[in-house]
Amino acid sequence: MAKQKALEKKAKSYKLDLSELSLFTSQLASLLQAGLPLVSCLEALQDQTEDQVFRIVIRDVRNDISTGTSFSAAVKRFPRSFPNLFISMVEAGEASGGLAEILGKVAGYFESTVKLTKKVKSAMTYPVAVIGLATALVNVLLIFVIPVFAAMFKDFGAKLPKPTQMLIDLSDFMKAYWWAIALTGYGIYYFTSKYIATPKGRRQKDLFLVRAPIFGNLVHKIALSRFCRTYATLMRSGVPILRTLEIVASASGMCQVEDACAEIAKNVSQGGQVSDVMAINPFFPPMMKHMVKAGETTGNVDGMMNKIADFYDTESDAMVGALTSLIEPLLIVFLGVVVGGIVMAMFLPIFQLGAVAGGLQ
Repeated sequence: MAKQKALEKKAKSYKLDLSELSLFTSQLASLLQAGLPLVSCLEALQDQTEDQVFRIVIRDVRNDISTGTSFSAAVKRFPRSFPNLFISMVEAGEASGGLAEILGKVAGYFESTVKLTKKVKSAMTYPVAVIGLATALVNVLLIFVIPVFAAMFKDFGAKLPKPTQMLIDLSDFMKAYWWAIALTGYGIYYFTSKYIATPKGRRQKDLFLVRAPIFGNLVHKIALSRFCRTYATLMRSGVPILRTLEIVASASGMCQVEDACAEIAKNVSQGGQVSDVMAINPFFPPMMKHMVKAGETTGNVDGMMNKIADFYDTESDAMVGALTSLIEPLLIVFLGVVVGGIVMAMFLPIFQLGAVAGGLQ
């Protein structure tokens, strides 16, 4: 009983993983297209969901719908499980009577987002793991191995080579002040996290990510793809343009996109076009500006946005593959220089043993 109450309390603020939301949306769309009533669809999904907390979320949504509440109003009670994009698409589906079709579009959008995210994460896993392993190895060498060599070299009684002496001094410092190093590292992480949470810090972080060498271009392309895909999906589902821009801004997670959406919304509300703002905003590349302008001319902005998103998804995939190929040899060189440098510095006095022994005489 206590466990059930804890699960129900957790369900109110449960953040659903995007991959789970994608699967849920896809299955719900399929069941609705098969002709099942919404309540029956949710009941089936509730029974087959393994996540106990999400099962409670689905149960509560189903119960609300059973008492006459609309689907969109029911999912609004769980904003951390169902993002604004999902809620707005459901509202559009209810208004048009094509809920199953619109949920299918949402599922496709979520699936493409999850796919791209997984590719980027898989590309980053290898270098992060190697750098973490290298850091742990260097710390072990400095704290446990080098002091053994230092004690042996001390018996020589002669002046050691500069690289060896510097390494021994660093080892002594780490052994004596490891707690200070750990506290400093945690303090930097803590205060950086706090600063990034502020509007100014978040803006600087986003600017740095887009301008960062190697990875900045990838971050930029992914942001453009997400902007175009979200915009096209919402517009094709009949969501009003100002509401679309509001959702695109909140779903982007980047200050540059949020600022652009605010400018576009202001311009559109005054009778302007989307391409007018893109033409003067440096965040959007020239190719994208011209394609959107062409879409406005032909009355097919959402279709053109989808094509742009497909283009940047392809570009992002190619960049991830290229970065993966590039990172591997760079990491090998990095490990060779760091670990090899430490080994060479520690064996340098042994190589010069004759000179050191001569200094004792």
